[in-house]
Amino acid sequence: MSAHTAPALPRWPLLAIGLMLAGVLAAVALVRLSGTSIATPDAAAVAVRELRFEDRPDGSIAVIDARTETQIESFVGEQGFVRGTLRGLVRERRRQQIGPEQPFALIARADGRLTLVDRSTARRVDLESFGPVNAGAFGRLLDAGRPTLHASGAQP
Repeated sequence: MSAHTAPALPRWPLLAIGLMLAGVLAAVALVRLSGTSIATPDAAAVAVRELRFEDRPDGSIAVIDARTETQIESFVGEQGFVRGTLRGLVRERRRQQIGPEQPFALIARADGRLTLVDRSTARRVDLESFGPVNAGAFGRLLDAGRPTLHASGAQP
């Protein structure tokens, strides 16, 4: 044996790895083609708020409660996560020629998850996947602009 030849690898481990990889790819393809979902079901909604987002001339984003048509919040400045999330959802609306009139649903779930859903396009963003600070940017909108109750239940 010369000093430059590498020892031959046994073929059976390579064949086993190849068969396992082919099996995984076939299983994934089968699930995708069948239309079934392997995702865990959503926990029950504990709070839902319908929101519209409007770009303002000053570059801010106004957050409108779709039920009352009142502005509840304004995002000013960079707000990278908020802008990026909305940009992706709005891009899909434009692609499907859907205007900004339809609200987004912000849903807080019993398991602590927070989801922003665009029912007009069936797109959703699981906000907690981006960390608590980013999810919190949207989470505060659940109660924004609503009167707070004191311990006695009376409004201030």
